[in-house]
Amino acid sequence: MPIIKLSLISAVLAMVLANGIATAQTTSATDDMRAATSKASDAASKAADDVSKWSRKQWDAAKAKWSQEQAKWDACNKKAADQKLTGRKSWSFIASCMTS
Repeated sequence: MPIIKLSLISAVLAMVLANGIATAQTTSATDDMRAATSKASDAASKAADDVSKWSRKQWDAAKAKWSQEQAKWDACNKKAADQKLTGRKSWSFIASCMTS
């Protein structure tokens, strides 16, 4: 009889440990995804802040790249126009719109 009890206890212990490890791995993956999302958001907002300091040449190069995504480019430009943004203010808005 003690062998059966020992086997059952070992099996339950193994299941509890396996469940704990799986939970820890899931939590770690979730934390990694949150960190990556946060970094991407920070990069996008930093890029938007830096756009106001871009030269015309930098802006024209970004426009050429972004205009390849025609539907998104048009939507972002329309939003900027609706908000009556001009000049470097529109640049920052469009850059954040295109990178989000």
